[in-house]
Amino acid sequence: MSAARVLVLYYSSTGAVAELARYVARGAEGAGAQAIVRTVPSLRTTVESPGAATGPAFAQPDDLRSCDAIVLGSPTRFGNMAAPLKHFLEQTSDIWLSGGLVDKPAGVFTSSSSAHGGQESTLLTMVLPLVHHGMIWVGVPYTVGELFSTSSGGGPYGASHVAPESTRTRSAPALSAAELTIARALGERVAGFAIRLHHSAAVPAR
Repeated sequence: MSAARVLVLYYSSTGAVAELARYVARGAEGAGAQAIVRTVPSLRTTVESPGAATGPAFAQPDDLRSCDAIVLGSPTRFGNMAAPLKHFLEQTSDIWLSGGLVDKPAGVFTSSSSAHGGQESTLLTMVLPLVHHGMIWVGVPYTVGELFSTSSGGGPYGASHVAPESTRTRSAPALSAAELTIARALGERVAGFAIRLHHSAAVPAR
């Protein structure tokens, strides 16, 4: 039986969200799923471009159709997801019409430049289109002990990172150990649900 496919789909402008995406993918793979990491182009990049200059390829609609779960990531923009990710999601009406994502699990993650920079509302803005697609929102439970100890990012709605302007670099985002653990836990939990649903769908009805 093929492994459940978890699509880790994100937009990153400084590298922090990309780093979170890598740890979400590691969590999914650690749970036994296949992580498919994709990004979206900036609005200054032609959507027809075959892929990013470096890093993951740009996402295509078939990536959504073929996945068993999705984890979305975006930097915070005034308490909202970034425009490139929103633009991509707005092009998925045909998938919505066909019910292609109904009953698939989904999670979200974000990064902001301050601890009170709108992380929770950004996570919620990413959840809304997923709910419209009929997906099942998977958060991070408080059994993940780092939710109690983190002094930066991470919460029950999804993984997150606080990236102050003074510490951000494109080459080495300063993600804390707690933030990375929470990101892995999110990927693992989404993958766990995807694997169970994937296996149950493969069992013939009696």
